[in-house]
Amino acid sequence: MRYPQYMSALTANGITIEYDTFGSPDGDPLLLIMGLGAQMISWPEGFCEGLAARGFYVIRHDNRDSGLSSKIEDGPVPDVGKAMQGDYSSASYTLLDMANDSIGVLDGLGIANAHVAGASMGGMIAQELVLAHPARVKSFASIQSTTGNPAVGASTPEATVALFTPTPPEREAAIEKIMSNHKIIGSTGFPWDDDFQRQRAARAFDRSYYPMGVARQLIAIGTSGDRTEKLGAITAPTVVIHGEVDPLVTISGGEATAAAIPGATMVRIPGMGHDLPEGAWPVIIEAIAENAARAS
Repeated sequence: MRYPQYMSALTANGITIEYDTFGSPDGDPLLLIMGLGAQMISWPEGFCEGLAARGFYVIRHDNRDSGLSSKIEDGPVPDVGKAMQGDYSSASYTLLDMANDSIGVLDGLGIANAHVAGASMGGMIAQELVLAHPARVKSFASIQSTTGNPAVGASTPEATVALFTPTPPEREAAIEKIMSNHKIIGSTGFPWDDDFQRQRAARAFDRSYYPMGVARQLIAIGTSGDRTEKLGAITAPTVVIHGEVDPLVTISGGEATAAAIPGATMVRIPGMGHDLPEGAWPVIIEAIAENAARAS
């Protein structure tokens, strides 16, 4: 069943944030937060519809500096090289600022509290959200994410090169680069559909090409530090979902997250990399729904 989808924008935390929804507003609110440089459309529509079919009112949004949300252009020029050496003086914002953007989305929709799921950097943002605003979170699902401790979740060399190789500005070259990245970091245990991946890459490029935002977000990750100790304060029911063959945030990051959060459960998905393959949707949706049920 295809549920109505509402696209709009709102002002939150001093910026404009693009969002859309799936399912009935009378459903149980579920906020989805996406990762580094990724737009809200990286949460596939079919995946969101699957969650809506489980009774959730699904909300996804573009983070600042991605998609159609505000670009933070009045800050310092991001210097990723210095940030890699531990100098974060070029940071324009932190993951907590991005978490407050997400809270602003809930505020704008009049939602007092919600289930929260974050993928990759979105999981890191969601960790900050749960820690700073515990009363706003019914349950928490961390997907292919990590704690901020550099000793866990480290990328493989090939994935690291893919992450730091710039995407060219020319449309066709950019589409090829995006597809190449997906092949490197994506799932090996699920089918690869070349036409689908090309359409997905083209849609992302046409909707928003903004590499400067990726640099700012990358520095925000670094300047936000290690959350391992703080994660022990999380009391919301938590599930950690991670692909066993994720090369970008390796599974030790998920394992460390689950170990740091009291009572967290861990769901390992064989063959899943750093993406959301359709074949894994039933497992991920079930894990989120089961964890949400623990909140009631």
